[in-house]
Amino acid sequence: MRTSGGQDGVPPEAPGAPRTPRGLPARREPPRPDGAGVLPDDLPDGLVVADARGRVVCFNAAAARITALPREEALGRPVEQVLPLEDLRGRRWWKVTDPYGGLAIRTGQPERNLLLPGGREVLVSARYVRARPAGPVQRLVVTLRGTEARRRTERGNAELIATVAHELRSPLTSVKGFTATLLAKWERFTDDQKRLMLETVDADADRVTRLITELLDISRIDSGRLEIHRQPVDMAAAVERHVRAHIAAGRPEERFARRIVTPLPPLWADPDKIDQVLGNLLENAVRHGEGTVTIEVAPARTKTGDEGTAVTVSDEGPGIPEESMSRVFTRFWRGSKRGGTGLGLYIVKGIVEAHGGVITVGRSSAGGAEFRFTLPAGVPAFMA
Repeated sequence: MRTSGGQDGVPPEAPGAPRTPRGLPARREPPRPDGAGVLPDDLPDGLVVADARGRVVCFNAAAARITALPREEALGRPVEQVLPLEDLRGRRWWKVTDPYGGLAIRTGQPERNLLLPGGREVLVSARYVRARPAGPVQRLVVTLRGTEARRRTERGNAELIATVAHELRSPLTSVKGFTATLLAKWERFTDDQKRLMLETVDADADRVTRLITELLDISRIDSGRLEIHRQPVDMAAAVERHVRAHIAAGRPEERFARRIVTPLPPLWADPDKIDQVLGNLLENAVRHGEGTVTIEVAPARTKTGDEGTAVTVSDEGPGIPEESMSRVFTRFWRGSKRGGTGLGLYIVKGIVEAHGGVITVGRSSAGGAEFRFTLPAGVPAFMA
């Protein structure tokens, strides 16, 4: 039995359909992912592909999310209708670029900010696929990216620059003022006055050095290049050393309580980085907390169930509000009290995670803030 328009139940071929060398219609293969097994919906960015006639033949899930247009409404329609893009001056992007009728030597469009209906910004780039150089466009490939992540990065960088400028201005002004005064009127000052000025300059120079160190640490943390030089670390001795430094600086000894649970597992870590973590957490507890500052060191299990060491620093102050808990380890968080760069806890988190550890914040049994970080125990893999 023959069906209408074809033989043996096979539908008629469209005009111009591909055929084999013997003249038989070529069997159509289902669409397949590329050699890496990646499908359009697997891509994190929006992907829109138009054919030689400018009709959309691919519209992935990310494109649907960014444009708020269902895939079914996009497929088969002219690309300029699916993506009615305008530049920041209000000009129609497709009319300006004219991918199908413009210069045949063009290969695409670089990424730029464009506007979707409603004024939503999107980052757009395009690629013109030609079968031969200077030939007609066979496919137009457009990628779309939301601007939220870039905007957050730009705001973060702007805040960082503003914070650094503010923090540098004060010590550098002091250094410049005292050195200029000493150079101009050296003979007029007594030895005690000169010593006081030079000590102030020295302290301000240390402040600038600390700020530069913080900036370098942030750069390395953000880029994943924070280097860890592991050595055996005695955590109990490190805690005692930091407490003694605070007492030597004039703080009463009774303000500190140490609880060491032994035996502690062997710990290989970067001693300088661990000192940085302990110094920051103790300084925060002393400066922003109240009452007794308790430091506890004890064996613990890591998030993977392996052996590790946990250090808990808590105080008896008002603590951190619940609504601020999620922002404690972000850049520029300073809590209710101003002062400092607000970068210390962000760096602390980066150092702990670079060691394979975890740090958390909560409320202590006395009502104050409690910071707890856990580091995995054991020797490095190259020594195992």
